[in-house]
Amino acid sequence: MPLMFRALWQYRHFVTSSIRNEFSSRFVRSKLGGLWAILNPLAMVAIYALILSNVLQAKMVGIDSQYSFAIYLTAGMLCWNLFSEIVSRSLNVFIANGNLIKKAMFPKIVLPAILVGTCLLDNALLFIAILIVFALLGHMPGFEVLWLPLLVLATVALGVGVGLTLGILNVFLRDIAQLVPIILQILFWFTPIVYPVSIIPEKYQHYLYFNPTYPLVKAYQDILVFERSPDMQQILLVVCASSALLVLALFLFFRANEEMADVL
Repeated sequence: MPLMFRALWQYRHFVTSSIRNEFSSRFVRSKLGGLWAILNPLAMVAIYALILSNVLQAKMVGIDSQYSFAIYLTAGMLCWNLFSEIVSRSLNVFIANGNLIKKAMFPKIVLPAILVGTCLLDNALLFIAILIVFALLGHMPGFEVLWLPLLVLATVALGVGVGLTLGILNVFLRDIAQLVPIILQILFWFTPIVYPVSIIPEKYQHYLYFNPTYPLVKAYQDILVFERSPDMQQILLVVCASSALLVLALFLFFRANEEMADVL
């Protein structure tokens, strides 16, 4: 474990430059350049605001706004996008970088670090876009937003724990890459993002806590929508589960280190 962190520190410039290069490569020969990174998520949340709230006239209890449904939905999407992007991109992080993995002196743990950094950058830009839309709609979060960095860390821990484990297994069993997007779709619709918890019969609501993303999504909604502090007891349970998954992922990583290079 100490060697892993030492390797990350020694290759920190490689990690930061790789994140920067991956981000800038998306906008090569583009007139607006990096502005597209904000315009794209801004357009997405604007569509939610105009279509879902205005056309469908969807309303949310507890939010005094004509665009209450869009506010609720985009808050949940901020959490879900970070988790799902980390998991989805982790599936092929080792396969796509097979040439680097075969180099004996290259620390393979750097690859997930680059992936997480890129996902965090994308999520930060999405957060900025959401705040702009919230401001235009007359809804700004309060001081509870200071809880957000802790929730981001919890979401990243869960995403890396799940994603890294699946990414290692996917090297040896490629069917996993086909199965995980289906599971993510099912998990998305079993998470109250596009619908409120209140539509679920009360006797079934406790089953939501078997979904590890639910406490995180709910915490984002509490902070950004309802301006209240999150339920830290539930967040701590997610952190404990994420820590266990991270330990499992690192165990598999060190055990399968040499085998991955041979398979790739």
